[in-house]
Amino acid sequence: MGKPVVLVVMDGVGWTDKDNGNAVMHSYKPHIDELMSRWPHTAIKAHGTAVGLPTDDDMGNSEVGHNALGCGQIYSQGAKLVNESIESGAIYESKTWKDAIAYLKEHGGKLNFIGLLSDGNVHSNISHLIAMIKEAKKEGVAQVRVHALLDGRDVPETSALTYVDQMEELFSQLNDDSFHVCFASGGGRMTITMDRYEADWSMVERGWHIHVMGDGPMYPTMRQAIEQLRAEGGYTDQYLPGFVIGEGGVPAGPIEDGDSVILFNFRGDRAVELSKAFDYMDKGFDAFQMPKKPKVYYAGMLQYDGDLKLPDHFLVEPPHIEHTLSEFLVDKGVRSYACSETQKFGHMTYFWNGNRSEKFSEELETWEEVDSDIIPFDQKPWMKSTEITEKMLSAIASGKYQFLRCNYPNGDMVGHTGSYEATIIGVESVDLNLGRLMEACLKYDYCLLVMADHGNSDEMYDKGKNPDGSPKPKTSHSLALVPFAVFNGPEGIKVKDGDFGLANVAATTVKILGFEPDKAWLESITE
Repeated sequence: MGKPVVLVVMDGVGWTDKDNGNAVMHSYKPHIDELMSRWPHTAIKAHGTAVGLPTDDDMGNSEVGHNALGCGQIYSQGAKLVNESIESGAIYESKTWKDAIAYLKEHGGKLNFIGLLSDGNVHSNISHLIAMIKEAKKEGVAQVRVHALLDGRDVPETSALTYVDQMEELFSQLNDDSFHVCFASGGGRMTITMDRYEADWSMVERGWHIHVMGDGPMYPTMRQAIEQLRAEGGYTDQYLPGFVIGEGGVPAGPIEDGDSVILFNFRGDRAVELSKAFDYMDKGFDAFQMPKKPKVYYAGMLQYDGDLKLPDHFLVEPPHIEHTLSEFLVDKGVRSYACSETQKFGHMTYFWNGNRSEKFSEELETWEEVDSDIIPFDQKPWMKSTEITEKMLSAIASGKYQFLRCNYPNGDMVGHTGSYEATIIGVESVDLNLGRLMEACLKYDYCLLVMADHGNSDEMYDKGKNPDGSPKPKTSHSLALVPFAVFNGPEGIKVKDGDFGLANVAATTVKILGFEPDKAWLESITE
């Protein structure tokens, strides 16, 4: 007979002996240390080819990580999907690309690209933007505008000008009497446009004013905007206020009637809200007031929400994920419970269920969300870990569920702030609450599986030093392996020797539950 299972994802908690500001290593974490020493344990892959990304130099992220955890297989994801489509030319043969070009030509409009300007390969890749701009010129588009969201999160925190210079060089090579491309607006990804899970719609509203209306502080060039804002406010890239490029009070490229607009981010979570704004602007949209509603053709790089069919138009087909763990458990009549706070709730539900917003069974699946605070995470690094734990403890004690899962976002969300000290507190908060779950699993005889979805808080320092000699913060994910431990498992359970990744967790889970894993899945980590 199997045992019921509690699965915990410690988001962003990598497991490595390397110490470039390793907030995991230096945290007081007696429960994690116990799991990774006294109980069956190993370290597994959560990046690169193990989660469907192009190479093992590509950092994992929460989206592909939870896809892999929830489906037990490896699908081409994000950048790899887009890379394949661009390399084959399929993206330009898509109906969406053809319709976008035809629309702007018919109406004498511009082609607008909005997206994250970096090569972080988590939300976007600058190479995709470059390829599409070149194709647009080849196909006779006359005017192209780039609305650049600045990164500093998946890449070094003040690297924006590297990408700006790369684009300006491209512009100078392409511009001629028949074609003109330039920057039209910009701003930090954590200030405008890229909100997620409807945590702060005001970010999208600010982006609407900047990108669509050309309404904001105006600078003649991207470089001048970035340098001046940094000097005035000490901002890193991800927190730069929104701004408009233009001269003499005239913006270089507000989005207008007859334009086509492409959001070139491929990751869904921070693309959904802007897509709603464009797709729903004339369908009762009320998340914020729109002083301007241009008639445009809007498209995403991918369809960011398959259940909502959002956006209507998209360039690259997302992976069609089948044979998910949730489907398997519903078929077996197993009741499951999922919980996290807003920042990672979609990962425990939408991404876990194979990019589906809806449950497979209203009767058998229960989801509970804890509202995240709208506050910089380094100011409250414990986040909602206690509230998540309270809900998990109640669900365990109820005896209603045979499979429960939760995500503690602290290691990732606080790690992204670049604050080493705050991240220490974040990791320690997770460990403290993990101890409570361990006690409950012993009391009610549940098996506890503990892991992470990718690294982050294990590497808080970047190469080089600040001018004052202090360590330079690193705000992006890492390439570290992640911990995997089995607590209070079935008698005699062992971790096998092998090269395992997140996609091996589904089979591991159902074996402990007492089922034979789906034949489509990768093998179990345990025997």
